[in-house]
Amino acid sequence: MSTVRNVTFSFRDGKATSVAVQQGESVLDAALAAGIPVIHQCRSGSCSSCVAKLVEGRAGMRAGASSTLLRSEVDAGERLLCLTEPETDCTFALNYVSDAGTVKAVKAHAFVDSVEQVASNVVRLKLELAEGAWLDFKPGQFIQVRVPGTDVMRSYSPASTAADLPRIELLVRLLEDGVMSTWLRERAQPDDVLEIEGPFGNFFLREKVSAPHIMVAGGTGLAPILSMIDTLRRAPGRKPPILLSFGCATPDQLFCMDDIALRKHWLPMLAARVSVDRDASGDLLAGNPVDAIREGDVAHPDAVAYLCGPPRMIEAATLRLTHLGLRPENIYAEQFAPSN
Repeated sequence: MSTVRNVTFSFRDGKATSVAVQQGESVLDAALAAGIPVIHQCRSGSCSSCVAKLVEGRAGMRAGASSTLLRSEVDAGERLLCLTEPETDCTFALNYVSDAGTVKAVKAHAFVDSVEQVASNVVRLKLELAEGAWLDFKPGQFIQVRVPGTDVMRSYSPASTAADLPRIELLVRLLEDGVMSTWLRERAQPDDVLEIEGPFGNFFLREKVSAPHIMVAGGTGLAPILSMIDTLRRAPGRKPPILLSFGCATPDQLFCMDDIALRKHWLPMLAARVSVDRDASGDLLAGNPVDAIREGDVAHPDAVAYLCGPPRMIEAATLRLTHLGLRPENIYAEQFAPSN
């Protein structure tokens, strides 16, 4: 006889809904079958879109399944719903409001406007949606791009905002033997047509928050952070204090420095600290963007943080911010990991 567990989803806006999950069924599959708007993408554990926090009951992830979660995140109760099966009745907290997952991903075509190398290992790729094509996204979410001539999809968060549509700007890290990197270096031309799909992900700006914003970016993790800053700039009303801590390994890998300076001019409440692991000089700080976070940055009890970069940076930043007093539920993170 199958065992049925009752699973409750508690959204950030206070709304809650429940679903019956059959034995052997994942929590995500049951939620989607019931029409519950849980944000998701891959359904296989290779992304973090369906992450939620187990706050009541017991639920484990399927043995042997590959997961993007860090061990510290699992120990803290984080679960990928696509891999999770409830062992008892349980409750999951979703760190977004109940209508955040109602925007569905769509497929579209986009033309290449320009390809510009902006650092030793970063390219700025500007696209424009084809006539009649459209997609929407929240600042911080990502889209998938098919590498021309292949079945390979790569994920990138726009550095632009939905207000900039139909134009989309991506920042792409160049890898020595990367499929997308090779296409960008050797074959990409203006007017090439790309297949894209999106939006995906539960890493996005929570708007209407007046408390200070701490934004930590490593490498091309700067892209969604720029989108968030521009969205805050365009929003009506008083702007929250914003700290941007951005870092790369060496000065030749830094990019968008003029973009950051321009945003500081537009937003007097924006402070920026730029770090490099090696060869720091002038205004550059020695170390990584986590080292640049100071105790006074987390003085406000309702401060929020957005982290985007390599997994090790995410883990270090989360530990430092919580140690300094930032509430864990006010930390939003997206790991950027190189594709195989």
